[in-house]
Amino acid sequence: MQKYTILWADDEIDLLKPHILFLNDKGYDVTPVNSGYDAIEECDNNNYDIIFLDENMPGMSGLEALAKIKAKHPSLPVVMITKSEEEHIMEEAIGSQIADYLIKPLNPNQILLSAKKILDNKRLVTEKTNLSYQQDFRNISMAFMDRMDHNEWADVYKKLIRWELAIDQTETRSMGEVLDNQKEEANINFVKFIKENYEDWLNDPSVDRPLLSHQLLDQKVFPLLKKEQKVFFIVIDNLRYDQWKTLQPAISEMYHVEEEDSFYSILPTTTAYSRNAIFSGLTPLDMAKFHPDIWVGEDQPDEGKNNHEDEFLKRQLDKKRINVKWTYHKIKTVQDGRNLLDGFNNLRHNDFNVAVINFVDMLSHARTDMQMIRELAPDEAAYRSLTKSWFDHSSFLELLRKLQSTDFKVIITTDHGTVRVQKPTKIIGDRNTNTNLRFKQGKNLNCDESDVYITRNPEKLKLPKTNVSSSYVFAEGNKFFAYPNNFNYYVNYYKDTFQHGGISLEEMVIPIITLNPKK
Repeated sequence: MQKYTILWADDEIDLLKPHILFLNDKGYDVTPVNSGYDAIEECDNNNYDIIFLDENMPGMSGLEALAKIKAKHPSLPVVMITKSEEEHIMEEAIGSQIADYLIKPLNPNQILLSAKKILDNKRLVTEKTNLSYQQDFRNISMAFMDRMDHNEWADVYKKLIRWELAIDQTETRSMGEVLDNQKEEANINFVKFIKENYEDWLNDPSVDRPLLSHQLLDQKVFPLLKKEQKVFFIVIDNLRYDQWKTLQPAISEMYHVEEEDSFYSILPTTTAYSRNAIFSGLTPLDMAKFHPDIWVGEDQPDEGKNNHEDEFLKRQLDKKRINVKWTYHKIKTVQDGRNLLDGFNNLRHNDFNVAVINFVDMLSHARTDMQMIRELAPDEAAYRSLTKSWFDHSSFLELLRKLQSTDFKVIITTDHGTVRVQKPTKIIGDRNTNTNLRFKQGKNLNCDESDVYITRNPEKLKLPKTNVSSSYVFAEGNKFFAYPNNFNYYVNYYKDTFQHGGISLEEMVIPIITLNPKK
């Protein structure tokens, strides 16, 4: 066990000798001083892991000594000890970023607990987290052998995410590799589940099925509008469940989470299909059939595939006979975000506002294309950290702050997630085959069918086809497609990037969050 050093400043330090001896017996090295001046001098001349500082000392108060110590040693944890319970003293001490606040009379265990909480927190959390995950590991693995339904699969995925975030907080992430392997095993079994059930979800209303992309507005938003509840609906492209959990603590400071739910993205898990399905309320097959003037298929340019979301939404509102005052906004640049905020007072008068925020999608593409972003986000934890950093300085955060003072119910969701791809699988197609790395659509697609989910009858998956012999092929788990020519180039360039379009828990099980403002 590491030997920690404690500086304890109190004008009655001699009376605290039993406490000091108790800490010595527990392995702590305590240096006693009896004034704020001595505490400052000791900090300047020696290194300490923690300071216990009495608030009410003659000559220089604890708060005065605290200010001088923090000015030179801002990261040094200080525990303020006082006889007073006056609120203004507590507030001043807490505002000075103390690590803890104790009120006399003290008992030895109270002091020991404070020291452990500050100095041994990381070690204790690591030990407890690792032990708890080891105990739960078998339960999760056993669940894969059961015939789980869509709710149970969502629950397993959320549990894996909770463990992943907890293990990220441990000192060495020693259980990280075990968890990564269990997530891969989960995806192998989840793919089997999707292959067995996805077609029925789309075609048989009698089967138990999850909420799917094209049903989202009808089931989660329109009922609120019909009750004259104003709604601000925010779609963050590419937001995975783990990224939502990373943002949640900051959002929870402003909002009560009324409902934290999930739904399943349709296939392919890309913007052109899943997000258009949200706004149209239709499957891709029906979008192509009933709205050929605004549906953009795989035989047309990629950049035009999500340019008609507002029109899809308008037509869905008209079809459902929902007569509300509404707006649609797409946020792709910093200026777009500023424009939305500048016009916020006008938005307050609407019944329904929609904002699509594209940053996370842009981040995943930038990580593929830019070496610097790969270096900044080499793994899942760093990718989450970049998302959190964006949020902390984004117009999205400012929008949430403004919405806090309104009577809007805020709903945050996404169109699909992304998965970190690791394993290439070869595919051959003609030059008209689409470029996505996680799904392919085209004629005469040739691949190892044991590695993919393939449909030669796209209509069964409610997908349009550009010609009679079109088929769709979906990559499974953490695989990605690569062509045999230039195979090594493809693998080196795209391995370990975040992609979407295929079948994985990360892409398909995605969050929808309903928030109520804390007034």
